[in-house]
Formats: sequence, C-alpha cells, structure tokens
Amino acid sequence: MCDTLCARGSTKTVFAKNSDRPVSEVQLVGAHPRRPSRGTVRTQYLELADTGAAATVLARPTWLWGAEHGVNEHGVAIGNELVFTVVDPHRQPEALIGMDLVRLGLERGRTADEALEAMTSLLDRYGQGGVADASSQSPYFSSFLIADGRSGWVLETAGNVWAAKPTSAAAAISNRLSLRTDWTIGATSLAPGEDFDRWRDPKTPTSLADVRLAAGRRFLAAYDPDRGAPSAMAAHLRDHGHGPWGAPGAGDVAQPPPPADAGDPDCFTVCWHLRGYQATTSSMIAALPATAGAPVQAWAAPGSPCVSVYLPLLLSGEEAVLPEVLGDEAVWHRLAVLRSRVEGPEGADAIADVRSVLDPIEAELWEEAATLPGEPSRWRPVAATWSRRVAEAVESLSASG
Repeated sequence: MCDTLCARGSTKTVFAKNSDRPVSEVQLVGAHPRRPSRGTVRTQYLELADTGAAATVLARPTWLWGAEHGVNEHGVAIGNELVFTVVDPHRQPEALIGMDLVRLGLERGRTADEALEAMTSLLDRYGQGGVADASSQSPYFSSFLIADGRSGWVLETAGNVWAAKPTSAAAAISNRLSLRTDWTIGATSLAPGEDFDRWRDPKTPTSLADVRLAAGRRFLAAYDPDRGAPSAMAAHLRDHGHGPWGAPGAGDVAQPPPPADAGDPDCFTVCWHLRGYQATTSSMIAALPATAGAPVQAWAAPGSPCVSVYLPLLLSGEEAVLPEVLGDEAVWHRLAVLRSRVEGPEGADAIADVRSVLDPIEAELWEEAATLPGEPSRWRPVAATWSRRVAEAVESLSASG
C-alpha cells in the first residue's frame, strides 16, 4: 500500500510519497550517476536496450532493480501504487514491474511528458508481469504519479492496458484505479471515451485506499506549495488518522498509530501500520523547480516517517549529495525496532519519547540546509554531520526501552 501526491505552484511542484511495503523488507535511498547509452540494461526480469540514464536518487527495496519512488537531475519525480484490476497478474509472464517503470521513467525523462512517453512505450512493447512482493511472492500492476515543476500525469494500468490524464494543480493517488472517462491518452486497445473503471476489480474493496486518498485530497486543498513549507507535507505523511501532525484539531503532534484491526477503515492511515504485514518503510518529499536546470532539493526519511527524520538532499546537475545514513541498512533495522515499539501497548509514551529526541534534530537539519546554496561542495561536509547525528540518535533510541 502507498500514497503519492503533488501540489504545483508558480515556482515549484512539491511531490511526496509514502512507500508501504512488507515490514521486514529493507528499503534504502541511494544516488545513481548518469549512465551513457550502452548495449543493454538488466531490469528485474528483462534485458532491455539501454538508452542511457539521467542522474537519479532512488528509494529501492534492496532486492529490486527498480524503485518505489525517486527524483532525477531534471526535476522529474515518480511514485507508484499497487492497484487491483480484472486482469490477473498471476497469469502474466515475467516482464516489467511497476518499480522498473518508475526507475526507467526517471532515467529517460527530462520532463514529466518524456517520462510518461518512455513508460508507456515500454508498457506497449513489454507489458507487466513478475513477482513484485517477495515476502508473499505476489505479482501486481501499478498506477503512477509523474511530476515535474511545470506539469504532471496520473498513469494507470491493468496489465498491458493503460490510460493517463494530466494533473491539475494538485493530485493524489492511492491503491485503487481513479480514472474514469477523463483520461486523455491511452493504449490503442482502449476505445475513445471508454470508462477506465471497467478495469477495476469489483471484488476488491476500495476502502483501504479511499480513506487515505481522502486524507491526501483534504491536505492538498489547504496546501499552497509556493508558501507552504515542505515540512507541512512531512506532517501529512506522518498522519495516523488525526490529520497532519500539529494541524488544528489533530491533537498532540506525536499521535501513535491506531489499533491494527484490518477490518476497521480507521486503521488505513497515511503513515501505514498493519502489524506484522506492511508498514511505511520509506518516505520522500521533493521540491521540483519550475525553472529548468535549477538544483533540486529533496528530503528522505528511512523507515516509517513517524519514527524517523527527513534528511535533506541535493541534486545539482549530475551531482547528488545525500547523507550516507539513508543507505545504511543497520540504521533501517534500528528504525524498524522503533516502529515496533510505537505499535505496542505503550505506543503513546514510546512515540513521545522518540519525537522528543528526533524532532529537534530534524529541525536543525532543515534549518542548516536552508542556509546552503545549491552547490554540492557546500553540502557534502554538512551532510556528513547530518548522518552522524541521526545515526547516533537512532542507535541510542533503539537500544533503550
């Protein structure tokens, strides 16, 4: 389960995603340099002709070639969602999976339009298929939110069939098909004006997505990306069902996750905690500049955002600077310990203890990043101190209690 959203203003688009995956699946964030075109590139299951790659920062489960979400040097960001359709993914041969398409779109797209063209061309040629969740050996199809600083697309799929619609100033997607007859381009197999909802599996309830999708749309209705700080987006991504942390009516900032009754829609929160099954295991926010070629700033949180820190990172041209702690598997596992603690019977006290340590650190990191120009040489030494501070704090917290 996942949630992806974006808000476009006059100077930038703010993009964000919570990646919800199996609780034991490690997901790390890393920088991938530009790659010249060469013979072939190996995706999860296929060998493709390689057209080269832009520099990217990607959040990837460690066993996957593809990415859950990411951003490239051109200021394009993409995230994907599992969707339930009438096409049975178990009957499809190994082909491309949603995470392959996220990475390929970011590697090949200088704009949201180009990323969409790359992804749909690959869908038309190769289709989708193959295990995408190793813990349950499950295949599935995906929807996507593709954004840059000036435009964006919602792309939805059912096997080899796809449809896409340009985003308005704000867009949110979750784990359900949402396009109807409002798509503007689609696979050649679609009839003009066809209702894409016919591809939705009517046997799968949409409630697990509807609650989170409604929360995202409520947040976007009040969010101005030109004036609202990205920290407001972080507050939304930490929502445990009471609204963005610190928002009016949300109560205390650090709300523990709700009980784990999978039959209760109230447990389907933006910061996802379905005990023993799935949780938010990585989160990212990116400010995509409207000016082509401008540096891209982003913030990535390893593990569940409610027990983590959004660390600043920079993409300037082909150079990416990100704190090494984002790729530290030991830190990811320590954050999983903290997530388990706040899911327990003492969740309210546990999350208050965690945030009392991590909130001041996150505020300091964001303040320091705000003073830095968009020059990698100025970011590198500071990013190293961010890694040390966060790693030490997480280690201390996970060892206590």
